Amino acid sequence: MSSIQAAQVDRVLDESRDIPSALLLLLATGAGLGAASLYYCQPLLMEISDGLHVRPSLMGLVPTLTQLGYASGVLLLAPLGDRYDRRIIILVKTALLSLALLSIGLASGFGMLLGASLLVGASATMAQDVVPAAAVLAPESQRGKIVGKVMTGLLLGILLSRVASGFIGQHWGWRTVYLLASLAVMCIGLLFGRGLPRFAKTTELSYRALIASMLGLWRRHAPLRHAAMSQGLLAVSFGAFWSTLAMMLHARYGLGSAVAGALGLAGAAGALAAPLGGKLADRRGAKWVTQQGSALTALSFGAMAIDGWLPDSLRLGFLVLMTILFDFGMQATLVGHQTVVYGLDAGARSRLNAVLLTCMFIGMASGAAFGSLALARWGWLGVVGLCSLVSFGAWLVRCYASRVD
Repeated sequence: MSSIQAAQVDRVLDESRDIPSALLLLLATGAGLGAASLYYCQPLLMEISDGLHVRPSLMGLVPTLTQLGYASGVLLLAPLGDRYDRRIIILVKTALLSLALLSIGLASGFGMLLGASLLVGASATMAQDVVPAAAVLAPESQRGKIVGKVMTGLLLGILLSRVASGFIGQHWGWRTVYLLASLAVMCIGLLFGRGLPRFAKTTELSYRALIASMLGLWRRHAPLRHAAMSQGLLAVSFGAFWSTLAMMLHARYGLGSAVAGALGLAGAAGALAAPLGGKLADRRGAKWVTQQGSALTALSFGAMAIDGWLPDSLRLGFLVLMTILFDFGMQATLVGHQTVVYGLDAGARSRLNAVLLTCMFIGMASGAAFGSLALARWGWLGVVGLCSLVSFGAWLVRCYASRVD
């Protein structure tokens, strides 16, 4: 072994060792802050519109470009984690994310806001570099548990970001939200610089070949195809539900968007599924977790269809309970699927994760569109029916996969 190779090995954390709790907390926090950056804007669109004197009808471009940047970043940037040291990639993206958030906080016009929003989405894929990093660092016997804990941080970042930005924006203004977010990401970047080990690259492929190889991974690994299809179908139900919830609550109960945001806190309970799903994946197998999780999701949506026969005093509470259960099932399934795909090829974990998440975000975007159509044509029962149907389809995929994978 050459001196360069020896030095590289010395810098890479030994996979046989447990991850220190401080490093695990750092990874979970970084994943949460990265994912949260995508959703700060949603409760603040009217305030931003007033502050920059932009027509409200144009403000939908802000979250649209943010999500477009994220989807593009997952597909085009996340695979770089197999070609280069993940530590460097995480540090560069963290710096860009902090700069992008700062640019929004200081934005003087709508054009600057849109450009920065696109950059926020692309650089927020730092979260999707952190999760494969945790999988690399984890001992094989604990990989599901470790990934689950990091995913808990990511999911809590998503679920709590709207609440935090809405509260801070209401009291101190929307710019304060982004200035504080930029500072938080900058701090986590400094901690990453001190706490993250170096990672050995796992391939010498050029960037073009790296991107093209994802098609080969799709063709070669049936478990990847099944995981992506199942998680994509579950994501359709997720997108359809959350994109229509506020309109349903307003039409049926006369409740405002604040209540819809608060109901999102019920989904935070589903984040508990991440570490539990990881532990069960280690004990019972990841495929078992995905089958049970998709079944729970389908049953929860199916149960929502009966709320019309419940007394008015129980209907909202029943909705909250079913929201907790379906989110629990979906997040457990996601952790199970990530555990499955990370075990397929140790040298391609970033690309495998990129394929899985690209299908998931396509599902979310499709669900938002189909959910709105279902609500307009058939009301809330149509939305619940759509969510039940696609979730049941995800369960069927898992049942088939359990026989052939």
